[in-house]
Amino acid sequence: MPGTRLQMYPSRAMSLPTMRSCLEEVQSGAPLTRTMAVGLIQCSDQELPYLLSAARAVRERFCPPGIVTYSRKVFIPLTNLCRDYCRYCTFRRDPNEAGAHTMTPEEVLRVARAGERVGCREALFSLGDKPEMIFPEMRAHLRQLGYKSTLEYLEAMCELVLRETKLLPHANPGLLSAGWMRRLRRTNPSMGLMLETTSTVLLRPGGAHDRAPDKVPALRLQTIEEAGKQRIPFTTGLLIGLGETPEDRVDTLLVLRELHRRYGHIQEVIIQNFRSKPTIPMRHWPEPTRGDLLRTVAVARLLLEKINVQAPPNLSAPDYEELLSAGINDWGGISPLTPDYINPEAPWPHLEELQQRTKAAGFELKQRLPVYPEYVEAVTATPGLLADKVRSAADSQGYARNSQ
Repeated sequence: MPGTRLQMYPSRAMSLPTMRSCLEEVQSGAPLTRTMAVGLIQCSDQELPYLLSAARAVRERFCPPGIVTYSRKVFIPLTNLCRDYCRYCTFRRDPNEAGAHTMTPEEVLRVARAGERVGCREALFSLGDKPEMIFPEMRAHLRQLGYKSTLEYLEAMCELVLRETKLLPHANPGLLSAGWMRRLRRTNPSMGLMLETTSTVLLRPGGAHDRAPDKVPALRLQTIEEAGKQRIPFTTGLLIGLGETPEDRVDTLLVLRELHRRYGHIQEVIIQNFRSKPTIPMRHWPEPTRGDLLRTVAVARLLLEKINVQAPPNLSAPDYEELLSAGINDWGGISPLTPDYINPEAPWPHLEELQQRTKAAGFELKQRLPVYPEYVEAVTATPGLLADKVRSAADSQGYARNSQ
């Protein structure tokens, strides 16, 4: 793979007294510059506690104090056919591969209704990116279902779930045009697309995003910006440990911060850590360390301030509650019913255990909707079925009604 493997902490960019002074300024409201952020994300183990403490202080200043949220969801893998060949993915399939599957409307509705019975409020639609563009088998299958494209089928399935259940769709369909974003926003109170990184090094031959035309950072940023122009609450994030540098991580966070300052639409930034799997081309690639993840989360909190910051607990088991010390205020989507199809080897924590561990760390666990409380009012301002469903699902504070 091209590029240099991530040097975890190659040098101390600032002395401990300088670092403490910098963090005191940030906690008092001073802006965190790129230079400062690059120094902090490479801090030593000795300096790490000061960074984590500052991140917690910023979380308490900008986020509802004492509350950590999660979304109770069902995972709907609409199709795992995909035209991208990311070197770390176990989800995607070619049509002739074992496990290749496109869900029928009956399967989609069956999963959604099962989730409804166990208190879920989110239907997370994940799918490969435009598989019909390279697979004639997918084009034929879509014709049999009565649709011209995967996005058209997704649109119909989001409408089906919205109409027939209490669940709210949250689609992650990859790159979207402005027109498709307008169409999907009619049934999705929020949508998502992982930026992953702004580094183009990963696109080089042999890189993590080699043979993945939909992972070009500029194209993904266009989708995220278009969501901002249309005022769609949006979830995005970083996937760390793919060969990017600490500077790359800071630059990715800064781009997201700028987009949010411009449009105010980024409801959540996920910091997801690469996990090696025996069947992927990157199976021998080293995973980021726990300290590396904590540093990235903490710097994300300092840079993003009031934007919700999430890190998946199932990718940090068994001691996932340590992520709270770095400033997260959300656990993301947790399913009591369906596995994490993207990381099937990493089961979700049981909700009762998650609640107990969150409480032991000093926080109240609250269930939210796929759209965060601060965006509920805007989503319900336009009359229609989506507004009615969101209004019915939300309590007076914008969390999930009858939250647990």
